[in-house]
Amino acid sequence: MSGGGGSDEVRPSYRTLSRWLKDAPPDLLTSRSRQAELFFRRMGVTFAVYGDVESNERLIPFDVVPRIIGASEWASLEKGLIQRVEAINAFLRDVYGPQDCIRAGIIPAELVLTNPNYRPEMQGRRPPGDVWTHICGVDLVRTGEDGFYVLEDNCRTPSGVSYMLENREMMMRLFPDLFAEHRIRPVETYTDTLLASLQASAPDHAGADPTVVVLTPGPYNSAYYEHSFLADKLGVELVEGGDLFVSDDVVYMRTTEGPRRVDVIYRRVDDDFLDPLTFRADSAVGIPGVMAAYAAGNVTLANAVGTGVADDKAVYTYMPDIIRFFSGEEPILKNVPTWRCREPDALKQV
Repeated sequence: MSGGGGSDEVRPSYRTLSRWLKDAPPDLLTSRSRQAELFFRRMGVTFAVYGDVESNERLIPFDVVPRIIGASEWASLEKGLIQRVEAINAFLRDVYGPQDCIRAGIIPAELVLTNPNYRPEMQGRRPPGDVWTHICGVDLVRTGEDGFYVLEDNCRTPSGVSYMLENREMMMRLFPDLFAEHRIRPVETYTDTLLASLQASAPDHAGADPTVVVLTPGPYNSAYYEHSFLADKLGVELVEGGDLFVSDDVVYMRTTEGPRRVDVIYRRVDDDFLDPLTFRADSAVGIPGVMAAYAAGNVTLANAVGTGVADDKAVYTYMPDIIRFFSGEEPILKNVPTWRCREPDALKQV
């Protein structure tokens, strides 16, 4: 909230909030925090923690003191995020295409081609619209008044946006007077934008009103709340693998009125479990034959198969060079300083 360099001066974007906090009754934040926790618990706004034997589900993190990003700060962040995601898409097109970045020495071949998230099945293929990462989750950390760093890129099945939307709604409900004193950019249009993006990525045959579904592994998945939340807000069906089937390389959804063709699958199922005929044969949550339908261009998978190679932790260290290679620009957002232990000089630092 305060400036960097040990200064106690409140940042301009926080001045109204600072005054409001000073005037608020001492127990206000505590009571509102309890109200939020009660609401989230009643609504089931939770996530599971794998491996935690003491707690199967936890409430989403919620801080009654908001983090504020000023308009000028967001303008820079937005530009940097667009640059980064466009570079990630270009990198994936290249990795599964001509591999120019490998030949140019931008990134070592073995780091890509032997990566467990690299999918040889996608080599030479182009998803509809040539879009690989329809939804990308870029984790940011603030290090100072003007400092933002990228912690990681989530390019496979990024999750968490529903909790952001729920947090915003809760803040507006608990602190309407605080919102009235600020000009806040809306976030409630996110699902409309997401639906439009998914529909735009549909194969050409889909026409003006493509059928979109959200594919979930089921209620035992850690992010199931988000899957159901997004399907509801998008106004589309939430389906499991058993609700879909493939016939003649076309994906259909089982309905009470008979099979319905599916054009776009917003998948929240990892590559390994997506199609037991192509990947793990023991998968019980996938759709047998969906990769054949995908290869035939009859369905869009969002995100595309094989995008995990772009969010690998080692590949992350090469992202600044990847951005320069594909955009011809300097990265707007910096990586967290990282040493590659495969390099002797960096290994000495570690």
